[in-house]
Amino acid sequence: MQARRPEPGHCCAVLEQERIVALSPAACQAGLEIGMRRASALVLAPGAELLARDAQAETRRLHEAALALLQYTPQLALREPDALLLDVGASLRLFRGPRALARRVRASLAALGLHGRLGMGPTAQGAWLLARGAAAGALRLDSLARRLDTLPLDLLPETQPQAAWLQGLGCSRLAELRALPRGGLQRRAGPALLLALDRAYGQASEAHRWFAPPPRFAARLELMDYVEHTHALMDAAGRLTEQLSGWLHGCRRAVRAITLTLEHERGRRARPPSLLTLAMAEPVWHSRHLLGLLRERLDRLELAAPVIAVALSAHETVEPEAASDTLFPEPGGNAADHARLLDLLAARLGPEAVRQAAPQADHRPEVANHWQPAHHRARARDSQPAGPLDRPFWLVEPARALSERGHRPVYQGQPLRLVRGPERIESGWWDAAQTQRDYFVAEDEAGARYWLYREHGQRWFLHGLYA
Repeated sequence: MQARRPEPGHCCAVLEQERIVALSPAACQAGLEIGMRRASALVLAPGAELLARDAQAETRRLHEAALALLQYTPQLALREPDALLLDVGASLRLFRGPRALARRVRASLAALGLHGRLGMGPTAQGAWLLARGAAAGALRLDSLARRLDTLPLDLLPETQPQAAWLQGLGCSRLAELRALPRGGLQRRAGPALLLALDRAYGQASEAHRWFAPPPRFAARLELMDYVEHTHALMDAAGRLTEQLSGWLHGCRRAVRAITLTLEHERGRRARPPSLLTLAMAEPVWHSRHLLGLLRERLDRLELAAPVIAVALSAHETVEPEAASDTLFPEPGGNAADHARLLDLLAARLGPEAVRQAAPQADHRPEVANHWQPAHHRARARDSQPAGPLDRPFWLVEPARALSERGHRPVYQGQPLRLVRGPERIESGWWDAAQTQRDYFVAEDEAGARYWLYREHGQRWFLHGLYA
């Protein structure tokens, strides 16, 4: 149905072997149903448009969607005739979680003039079944199993040859199918059914042939009618730039120039196509930026003749600029850039592999900070000190015991002079290991400063070095 792009509110249906296989919402309201014959459909809705199924158009639309969705993961597989499988395990953190990622995927499909049912799960087969059953997603195998158990049996294609036999056994849900003895089920239905079931529940491995983008990008779209105003071309331009963005992400490329070709009427009144070339100052790869540039140019363009087709090509593609070898590149870097970098690293290496130092609400220097996953955000009021503190640049951990000469601490053979202190630091009553220290700032003859403490008036310890 979506391959033929009917107008909203238009009553139409797609037929295969004289039976309805797809309906528009208006056709459903008119009383048409899946499986209904042509003659019955015309009786209920004489004005309905009945279209023959176009498998080639469906395949083209599926490939368009695959190309566009490469911007979310390079691991994408086609599942003919109407499904795409995306491995987004490494993309969830980058796109701010499953819900945000699902919203972006839906937006990309909408830009292509498509809508889809999304399913998310730790197995591809399971996610596909959840999408077919319009069930909610699941991120863990245990929750996936609970959701799959409730699905109707006929959603799993491998059950169709044994549908009558399974119905006779009282099996209507996947949970009831799983409860059958595996040996008897394999003898009756063969290994394919059990393998499909095990793959859905994560008990068997899955293998996919990943979608490979073409070496060059060129996409063309024939319009449903003559277009005489440029603003009416924006939907077509959005559909093309969404595919281009996916292609650029999939090929790890950025584009410096694109050409939008507006094709006019052919035949006796043929006009040469209008070319709209955009050259960018910096390579880009995001569809929103490309579409914004095209909108600016189209708004100022007067069409020489009605447009019947639109094509987009990319030329002068380059590799995206490599990241700087400094930790936080300047100039041009900002907090948002750093956050995106951390999210990207965490997505590629795992959230526990990328860590950052963070303050901790404790006055004891050895526990006043810690390492945490980079995506965690400590609340400022819980972690910030109450005021400015005189603390050394380098903490000596564990603290080093010092000798004493003439009631003065000695470090590397030099008696140290106390210049500031004491500062009392104690642990809370709730801590198992009680700490009570008096800290001092000391100085040697060369002017180097040290952070010392003593416990209960006993021996001295070196705990920090000032820069």
